[in-house]
Amino acid sequence: MKTYIVGNWKLNFTVGEASIYLHKLLKKIPNYRDLEVVISPSLIALQSLSLQIDRHKMKLAAQNGFYRDYGAFTGEVSFSQLRGIVDYCIIGHSERRHIFGEDDKMIQKKVAAAMRNKITPILCIGETESERAFGETADVIRDQLIGGLSEVADDELEKVIIAYEPVWAISSTKAAKLASPDEIAEAMALIRKILAETYGEKIAEKVPILFGGSVNPSNAGGYLTVPGVNGLLIGGSSLILSEFADIIEVAKRVKS
Repeated sequence: MKTYIVGNWKLNFTVGEASIYLHKLLKKIPNYRDLEVVISPSLIALQSLSLQIDRHKMKLAAQNGFYRDYGAFTGEVSFSQLRGIVDYCIIGHSERRHIFGEDDKMIQKKVAAAMRNKITPILCIGETESERAFGETADVIRDQLIGGLSEVADDELEKVIIAYEPVWAISSTKAAKLASPDEIAEAMALIRKILAETYGEKIAEKVPILFGGSVNPSNAGGYLTVPGVNGLLIGGSSLILSEFADIIEVAKRVKS
């Protein structure tokens, strides 16, 4: 299975700044085998970066998309419009869930629309600090996972990537703290168990599961050695060229 390093740039960089960053990053990293590097810039930069990117070295991901392919939906961009521009799309990120109010039904529709348009969904799941404190972690993970995948058939599951990103461990949150290896391993095992119960063990084993939550060059190697972790979803450190390049190099060493 590949190792995935996904940089989520969120609401950062102008189109020009994104282009300069990509140019420098392409010069800095080689073509890695069995290591998929993905960057997810803001929507406005995707078209121009798709013409600039070397797809042998890395791929593009959208940060969002609308579940209808066309229609009277002012301001939205559909997955059919993103097709051919991006290979991946981040869906169900905690900021989409908790700031923009996206529920499991909406996220399920987006996952289905991405797959319909040959775009690999990176389905994000994870509990808040209060949900964890009240012992609701397993229920939240189960609900978000099953809810997001409810329209995914057995033979399509291996085309999906899951990203476990506990909200309490994201660096942009006020109460952020680092997740321990044991906490991550427990969540990974639970996710794999739920997938196995729903789709069967053989199919579940083929699904990449990423971890995200205050990932940086100093902890990336440790996270990648946690049982069940197949890659990383990175926020703040993906905005700093040297740090993102270091994480990619760490991932290559761990993979080797």
